[in-house]
Amino acid sequence: MSSGGLELPPGEAGHDGGPAEPAEAPPGAVSVARPVEIGAELEWGAEAWSEVRTRAQRAGRAYIWLNLVEQRLRAVVAAVLRPVYEPVHGEEWVVAAAGPAGQEWVQRAVAVREVSRRKGYLLDPADDNVLSFLTLPQLRELMVQHWPCFEPYFDDRREVELALDELEVTRNVVSRNRALSLTVLAQSERASARLLEILGSGAGVPSADRLPVDAVEDLVGDRYADVVSVHPDRVRLQRQLPAEDLFGGARRLDATGIGLNLLVQNFSGRRMVRLAESGCRIRLLFLNPASSAVKRRERELGLKKGELSRAVEMNILHMRRVRSKLRDPGAFQIHVFDETPRFTAYLVDGDGPDGVAVVQTYLRKARGMEAPVLVLRGGRNVVRSGHGDDGTGEHGLFATYREEFESVWLDSRPVS
Repeated sequence: MSSGGLELPPGEAGHDGGPAEPAEAPPGAVSVARPVEIGAELEWGAEAWSEVRTRAQRAGRAYIWLNLVEQRLRAVVAAVLRPVYEPVHGEEWVVAAAGPAGQEWVQRAVAVREVSRRKGYLLDPADDNVLSFLTLPQLRELMVQHWPCFEPYFDDRREVELALDELEVTRNVVSRNRALSLTVLAQSERASARLLEILGSGAGVPSADRLPVDAVEDLVGDRYADVVSVHPDRVRLQRQLPAEDLFGGARRLDATGIGLNLLVQNFSGRRMVRLAESGCRIRLLFLNPASSAVKRRERELGLKKGELSRAVEMNILHMRRVRSKLRDPGAFQIHVFDETPRFTAYLVDGDGPDGVAVVQTYLRKARGMEAPVLVLRGGRNVVRSGHGDDGTGEHGLFATYREEFESVWLDSRPVS
């Protein structure tokens, strides 16, 4: 080994079993320490892995929002500025739009595109343009520079810039793979949703006003049979989706269960009257308080005899009083069924493309308030039947519960 090279540590002991004679190191040689001598610990424990997964989950969620915003802003910039610059400058319209102030970053984008072309990174011809290589701050700069062109489409420039400012914090954290706090993640999700709304994202989901579309749901929702969210109990559901947001403005409401407490106890009779008078068709399906199924449920929950039966009867009487105040009582139907209750479901606008449903299955020892809750979005997602992308598939859970409601309704009896 030449002078200045690395001298490996001595090997095994000599052939006679005694210690090997230390090799004479050339001048300037450096001994390489064995790993055990360094003392470095390369293994990750459960706590470290948990932290890494949490970071990845938050960063991934933020990235999806940032990706959606960047794509939408790119489309808006192209739609507004291309007709202005392309007739004169052709394919170089982005360079022309950037002007002297953006000369540096637009030329950098041009250079990156050329490298991508040579190395075959451009897999989609739609991305073979300078605009596709601009970052979110650069797209913002184009928008700000040419605000008079955008002003007819957007009311408040400051609102757009404030939302983009909030996203810049998240973009820097995600791009450098640093830890993203829940506070910053929540802030970026709100800013992204607000910005997409300002830019006219056109979510294409009529129920988005009642139940906002989540970015992750929008991309992978069809994997989960149109389940939008899952909550451990009804208390946590109502923090995210209050009864007013769920039922307010409905044009059709179908509900089935034992006592329908989510509706009866959280949506006032006055609001119910106004809802029905505004044209909402309501069908409520209670478990018959005199049925043997109520008695079995009382025993399961350890309730006193007749306690659940009286609670259900009180709810039915309350709904009858609401119905009596309507000009068209036929729009407000109340039925009872005698079968074993299997779930409670509230189907809002279930006959159209904007349906939302809240579903809970009955557990043996848990009251309705304590049971897990599924929130479903109807009329949009399907469960893929294969790996292809042909748009075919089976309907999700929403249609299943709607059909179950109709089946029980046909076998139920009206309450006078």
